Amino acid sequence: MEDPRAAKRELRTRLRGQRREISAARDLGFDDAALRGHILTVAETVRPAKRRGVALSYLSLPHEPPTTATNRALVDQGWQVLAPITLDTLDLDWFDLADEGRTPLGVGAPQRADLALVPGLAVDRHGTRMGQGGGCYDRVLPRLRAGTPFAVLLHPGELTTDPLPREPHDQPVRLVLTADGPVEVG
Repeated sequence: MEDPRAAKRELRTRLRGQRREISAARDLGFDDAALRGHILTVAETVRPAKRRGVALSYLSLPHEPPTTATNRALVDQGWQVLAPITLDTLDLDWFDLADEGRTPLGVGAPQRADLALVPGLAVDRHGTRMGQGGGCYDRVLPRLRAGTPFAVLLHPGELTTDPLPREPHDQPVRLVLTADGPVEVG
C-alpha cells in the first residue's frame, strides 16, 4: 500500500502547476466578486441571531481563489473576520482584520468561529481536502466547535473526481465554494 504522505507530496507538485495555469486563465476580479456573493449567502444561513458572527478567513495568495472582496464584505455585514498568522511551528494564531496592529488572539480563536473559510489545493467528491502540506489547517479544523460549518475555497476545476490520499487526521469537507458556486461533497 502506498504511503499517503508520499502520494500527497507528489500530487501537490502537480496540483500547484495546475493551479498556476488555472489562475492565469481566470478573471480573478470576476472570481473575487462571485465568491463574495456565494460566501455572503452561506454566511447569512449561519449568522448567529443574538451576537456578532465570527468568521475565519485568510488573505489569499496570488494563485489562490481571491478573498479580498469576501473579507471586506463580511466586515461590512458586521462579521468579525479573523485571519491567520503562521507561527514557526506551522500552527496558526489569528488576528482581527479590523485591527491594524494585527494583535494575536491565540491559537484557540477558532473555537469562537461561526463559519470558517479554508484554503486548499483540491478537494475530491468524497470530501478529502488537499492542503499545502504544512498541516496548518489540520491543526485548526479540530479546534472548531462541533457543527461549525467550514468551506474550502477553490478555483473552478480544482474539485476532482479522482480520489485524493487521505490520512486519519484529515477532516472531511462538506462544502466547496468556487466562483461557479457552492458544491456539496462527502
